[in-house]
Amino acid sequence: MKIVPVSRADYPALIKLWEASVRATHDFLPEAEILALKPLILEHYFDAMILHCARTEEGNIAGFSGLHEGKLEMLFVAPEARGCGVGRLLVEHAIDQGGVTQVDVNEQNAQAVGFYLKMGFTVTGRSALDGQGKPYPLLHMALAMR
Repeated sequence: MKIVPVSRADYPALIKLWEASVRATHDFLPEAEILALKPLILEHYFDAMILHCARTEEGNIAGFSGLHEGKLEMLFVAPEARGCGVGRLLVEHAIDQGGVTQVDVNEQNAQAVGFYLKMGFTVTGRSALDGQGKPYPLLHMALAMR
């Protein structure tokens, strides 16, 4: 598995992976929310981030991360690759190479909260609404001293 920069040519594969990952992990999101987010992610959010992906030896994308100003804004892993260390590789790369020290995570995504706690992040705050003002509480997390 290699962590490599993403190109615009990868966007169709990323958005497909994003949707599969969200459907596998964000069971609190209604269908309408997923469908509304998809074009925003593809047309705006990807371009606003520094994106890296985890590629298998065969060249397939197993997961990706998006960074912005020291914050991990996106981390999505293909459902079939969950539990195989892809998320860990991407987060370690984001910390070591991208200087990431913060992440926000949906409070309702207990698996993600547990993952970030294992990765050394601690909860520093909570917002009742997500970044779009929707009622999906966020936990604000910061990397503990390493």
